[in-house]
Amino acid sequence: MTSTTITRAGTTEVVPTATLLTAGAAAGPLFLGLGLAQAFLRDGFDLSRQPLSLLTLGGYGWIQIGNFVLSGLLALAGAAGLRRALRGGPAGTWGPALVAVLGVGLIIAGVLRPDPSMGWPAGAPEGNPETMSWHSYGHGVGAMLSFGSLTVACLVLARRFLRRGARGWAVFSVLSALATVVVMAWPDQGSISVRLAVGSFFVFAWLTAVSLHTITERNN
Repeated sequence: MTSTTITRAGTTEVVPTATLLTAGAAAGPLFLGLGLAQAFLRDGFDLSRQPLSLLTLGGYGWIQIGNFVLSGLLALAGAAGLRRALRGGPAGTWGPALVAVLGVGLIIAGVLRPDPSMGWPAGAPEGNPETMSWHSYGHGVGAMLSFGSLTVACLVLARRFLRRGARGWAVFSVLSALATVVVMAWPDQGSISVRLAVGSFFVFAWLTAVSLHTITERNN
């Protein structure tokens, strides 16, 4: 296993970089896997009109809150791994920083829950609430930080791949960003919950692939 030795103030700490990158690779599968499992198993939840964020509400809301927070922590670990793996090279600063913003945004979105809406949980308004609470605004900010930063990270790493001659990875990164933007910005409010899930899949799949690729790249 690849490791990095860091010395600070006379203290030596051995950090397994591959483990950090593996944690980053796991963030997306955990978030989407657990979220979609709840969407199908929680009685009355309808993904066609209720976004995954609403799963933080209701009797089992703690599961999705934990999903947000744990996925965020995994993303932060992945960002640390990327920082060490890419240090001194193209995208060595902004790439990991943007992935770190993803992690912080996920944690914020988990701690600050949205308001009941779209009929979830039972008894909630069938549409959007007439007014939004401060924590609902905070949840939205966290979500935008998460997926906005990861979309930009796709483009930042695409430049790195180009400079290293990895054209396939560069194209994959650009297409992942473009697909996310198109899906998220599509002007159809009726499908927003499904489009959020699909857009999340695109960028999280990219993060998983790039994290695992970075492990392989370091070992070669």
